[in-house]
This record gives sequence, C-alpha cells and structure tokens, in this order.
Amino acid sequence: MPLLDALSPLSPSLGGLLILLSVVTSAFTAAFGVGGGVLMIMALAQVMPAAALIPVHGMVQLGSNVGRTTMTWRHVDRNTLLFFVPGVILGALAAAWLVIRLPAGVLELCIAAFVLFTCWGPGVPKRALHGAGIVVAGAVTTLLSSLVGASGPMVAAFVKQRQEGRLAKVATFSACMSLQHLTKIFVFGMAGFVFREWLGLMVAMVVAGLVGTWLGLKLLHRLSEHHFDNLFKWALTLLALRLVWLGVSRWSGMA
Repeated sequence: MPLLDALSPLSPSLGGLLILLSVVTSAFTAAFGVGGGVLMIMALAQVMPAAALIPVHGMVQLGSNVGRTTMTWRHVDRNTLLFFVPGVILGALAAAWLVIRLPAGVLELCIAAFVLFTCWGPGVPKRALHGAGIVVAGAVTTLLSSLVGASGPMVAAFVKQRQEGRLAKVATFSACMSLQHLTKIFVFGMAGFVFREWLGLMVAMVVAGLVGTWLGLKLLHRLSEHHFDNLFKWALTLLALRLVWLGVSRWSGMA
C-alpha cells in the first residue's frame, strides 16, 4: 500500500479502485466506441474534490485516447482532424476565459438532445459534416469538455455520421478526443490547478488504460459491423438519457 498511498491525496484503497476502473472504462470505449469517459467521470465525482475532477479526468482520458489512437492510427480520418483542430483551439480559448456559465442542468440537456437527435432523428445536415461544420463542432465540444468534463457522447454522435466502418469511428473519435483533452493542460493550468499533486495517480491510470484499450480492441475485432453499429447507437442513447436525468435534477434543484 505505500506505493498507492504516494500516488495522490486519496486513500490507497480508492487509488487502487480507480486504477482498476481505468482498465474497465478504456476497454469499454475501445470495444463500443464511446462511454468510458462518462463512466469514469461519474466514478471520480464520488470520491474526488470538485476542483480536481475535470483536470484529472482529462489527463487520464488524454492518455487513454492517445493510446487508442496510436493503436488504430491507420484508420484515422485525417480530413476530419484538419478541420477539427482550429475548432479545438477556439473552444479552448473560450473555456480559458469564460466567466458566464449557463444555468445548472441546461448544458446537460442540450448535449442529450443533440445526441438523441443524431441517433434517432433524420441526422445532422450533410453540410454540417464538412469544412466549417467540423470547425464549429470542434469548438463547441471542446468548450463543453472543459465545462462538464465529458463531451464524448457529442463528439461520438458527430463522428458516427461522418465515418464508415467501426475502426474508422473508434480511431477518429479517439484522435478528436485526444486533441480536446490536451487543451485541458492549458485551460486548467491558467486556472491555477496543480497537476503535480495528482501526477502519480494519473500516470498509473493511464498505464492501466492502455491495458484496457488493448483488451477492448481485441473485442472490437470480434464484433460484426451490424452489431457494432447497434451497440454504438444504444451506448450513446443510454448516456444521453443519463444526461437528461442529471440535467433535470440539477435544473430543478436550482429552480
């Protein structure tokens, strides 16, 4: 336990559980395309100080997504990334200087509505999936990522319509999320967060996440295209419904 005790301000038992959780959530995202990040932040929110929640989650997810991108880099859609990067930069700048926040709960309801519309509605207009539409998507989701921690369902819903094939979806989604989480070093560094205090736990969770990614990709290769699309859609839907519940709870609590 001495090693676990030195990793972070949390107790050794909690640190060990979070390291195991990183394996599970990374495997989940690698296999089903989305969901691990939201599951992770839900768990972290139960045991971690609010000030550390989003930056620590962001760094762990950065490591997990970089690992997944490295393992699937041949399938990444470079054209999507070309337009996504400027949006990420704009979103990060807005997040770093934002002083006015939306009422509690509204943000979650907006994300959930977008995801449900993308999964079950007529789809995002084709022109929104190219050029300027990708820049806007990158900016909005990066801003949301810094405010609510996990913008994965929204990015996944966007990637789902633009990419063909399960590996392309997972690879491109992972690359986009890597860029978003990378900006949190800048955003929360500007806000004065001390990453050093949590560095040991973050590194341990990243290493565990790489193991989970490897396991999840093994499962992904065994899924048929049809089954993957169904699992991907239902994973997004369940996450969106959770956001609806969370958003309504927060909004009604503030009313």
